[in-house]
Amino acid sequence: MNRIQKLAIGSILIGALVFALKYAAYYLTGSIALYSDALESIINVVTAVAAFMAVRLSATPADANHPYGHHKVEYFSAVLEGVLIIVAALMILREAYFGFFAPKMINAPAMGLAINAAATVINGFWSWLLIRQGRRLRSPAIVADGRHLLTDVFTSVGVIIGLVLVPVTGWTWLDPLLAAFVAVNILWSGWGLIKESIGGLMDEALPETTLARVRDIIAMNAEGAIEAHDLRTRHAGKMTFIDFHLVVPGTMSVTDAHDICDRLERALKDEVKDALITIHVEPDNKAKHAGIVVL
Repeated sequence: MNRIQKLAIGSILIGALVFALKYAAYYLTGSIALYSDALESIINVVTAVAAFMAVRLSATPADANHPYGHHKVEYFSAVLEGVLIIVAALMILREAYFGFFAPKMINAPAMGLAINAAATVINGFWSWLLIRQGRRLRSPAIVADGRHLLTDVFTSVGVIIGLVLVPVTGWTWLDPLLAAFVAVNILWSGWGLIKESIGGLMDEALPETTLARVRDIIAMNAEGAIEAHDLRTRHAGKMTFIDFHLVVPGTMSVTDAHDICDRLERALKDEVKDALITIHVEPDNKAKHAGIVVL
């Protein structure tokens, strides 16, 4: 079991613990806002399970039906997370709507808020770890899980601060209002997650800064060639695909052209980890004089 899969399993266990704590806080207080926070934690567990299944499948080696591997499955997991986040937000809005018409004072607020705060601290640490390790390991599913939890942390902090004011001010309507705030916040988070994941499924190119670095590496390490053109890049999970045409003198031997390609692949893989590089070698009469000029 690799590091990514261990993180995914950890998310399932942490999610279950946090849900238990947040539901206990809701049970003690009867707060709609704390109910909404607990409901989001159920979604955390479901999405953690989906993330684990995705990272496990994405690690499956390429086969005859999937010659480029299974890396894109992580994007499907992230889209599912976004959809479930939106479903949870709509359920919370429903509870908040009815809460506005029948507001009530919450019970045992200190104990309930203390339990919820403990769950929030656990979530905060785990979300930081997931985002950090997910980016290092280049796992969209793990990063998405971390960002989802981080949104949960922010909303939980807002709920705790707001509910402290309910017994002090007597504003019972503040409880459903906070629940509605949580719903709107996670709706925005869910939409952002879906949008980003769809970008991965649509084979978006590398960020412009990274793309510029790739062009520089090609220009500086293709000595003996004339130019490179038709550079294309895309992401698929942790994998990055780079392909381009390399123009060499027509009289160059296949061995010499192959040596240039090997040199380029080594230099690009040093810069872009987990890269799959395809280079199409062409004779000088195919030069377009509009691509990457070899320095």
